Amino acid sequence: MEREVKEVDRKELYQYQKNDIDTIFEKFEGKPDNYHLLYQLPTGGGKTVIFSEIARRYLEKYNRKVLVLTHRIELSKQTSKMLKSFGVKNTVIDSSVKELPYDNEYSCYVAMVETLNNRLKDKKFHMNDVGLVIVDEAHYNSFRKLFSFFKKSLFLGVTATPLSSNIDLPMYETYSELITGEPIQSLIDKGYLAKAAMYDYDVELTSLKLGINGDYTVASSDELYSRAVMQDLLLQAYDYRSRGKKTLIFNNGIYTSLYVYETFKAAGLPIKHLDNRTPELERKKILSWFKNTPDAILTSVSILTTGFDEPTVETIILNRATRSLTLYFQMIGRGSRKLPGKDTFTVIDLGNNAQRFGLWSDPVDWHYIFKNPELFLDSIRTDAEIESLHVYTMPEEIRNKFPNSDDVEFDVEDEFKVAAELKMKPKSVIDKSIMQHAQMCVENSETIPEARKLAKLLEPDIEYRVKQYSNLLTRTTKNYREWLMEDYRTRLSANIGKLFRKYAMEED
Repeated sequence: MEREVKEVDRKELYQYQKNDIDTIFEKFEGKPDNYHLLYQLPTGGGKTVIFSEIARRYLEKYNRKVLVLTHRIELSKQTSKMLKSFGVKNTVIDSSVKELPYDNEYSCYVAMVETLNNRLKDKKFHMNDVGLVIVDEAHYNSFRKLFSFFKKSLFLGVTATPLSSNIDLPMYETYSELITGEPIQSLIDKGYLAKAAMYDYDVELTSLKLGINGDYTVASSDELYSRAVMQDLLLQAYDYRSRGKKTLIFNNGIYTSLYVYETFKAAGLPIKHLDNRTPELERKKILSWFKNTPDAILTSVSILTTGFDEPTVETIILNRATRSLTLYFQMIGRGSRKLPGKDTFTVIDLGNNAQRFGLWSDPVDWHYIFKNPELFLDSIRTDAEIESLHVYTMPEEIRNKFPNSDDVEFDVEDEFKVAAELKMKPKSVIDKSIMQHAQMCVENSETIPEARKLAKLLEPDIEYRVKQYSNLLTRTTKNYREWLMEDYRTRLSANIGKLFRKYAMEED
């Protein structure tokens, strides 16, 4: 079977990659037709390189054709290019390919799922000579519809996260066995991946709603993350942790991403927006700009989690919450590529994601998740559980804005107890809190507008205090808490004005 050989272009395999390839071929030895093997390797570990070498070696050893399945055209093109660099003569089967002669010159096919499914159902293609089917991003369920056409082929599923995108179709029903590659921490220790410096900010997510796919709905995410307080938090986090760095921002909804774009643009920052509706030509221009602009910021929605490789990314901002372990790893993985001078990258988490899943480099028992996906999903902590453990600590970048204030702490629970002992109304606790915040703003400002601008930085602290106060009242509604927040802001602004006038009179 003819194959192109371009040794000069071929990537050099690392030792761990060679070991995994040997293990995979050992697993295939003596196995019956239609044996399904699943291989897990973290994003950035070189899955495409590994299965390209597997395709080359399989062709050499068994002289039967190879099929690689992908779910996006960009991945098909990237995969085809990689296979060619390994000397594997292949062709991409896309919508333009209507027929495929049985005696064609290719030893390997790279195909989109839907396109190939349609051709096979119409009996336009004959693929009886395919001995190995490689499934990229195997956790997606769209591939399953093709499996019945290849009952005499070996299957190799490849994924960073062996957890099905559909809980009703667990991966253990499709694949006979799972083998795992090097864990993230090991790849970091050996110098293959950059280390993540992770910073999380406690966010209240109880307003988010879950959709039928088990993740948060776009509508509820847009409603939360487009709020001024969340936009301010995002801008502050970027300004303190990532200013001047090439930054990729992930959002759940287009509305949120456009809001982020306008917020950062108004702040004079170099930013562009990208989503799945962006025309291909414009998308290429934006990605080229992002690649070539050192301090570029790209805000995106559901388009750059797979098939996107820009090693120069220095910061990942999760401006969203997700209950998808796969998506969590995919987003952070976009910044993990290592370069000369890039040993670490920054992750800013604004969705309590690390509290939900653990740190990106923490060990994960993938065999347990593969065998017990339902139990794993049931064990993920709820937002209420996560938020019950939140204790607000003023970030250093905010604390620095109040240098003239000796004390910025306020213990709502202690003040509530004192009020009860003195037989004062509970409302006195909020009154005292407002006065402390007003004092902080006034003693660190020269003018009333400047003080009121400082007050906006206290929004997370205000939310935390109001939440504690509401919990101590035991019986409160969401509407009451929202009213408390609005009333707090209004009275804080009024008290700032009163204090300024009081100090002005005292000076006169």
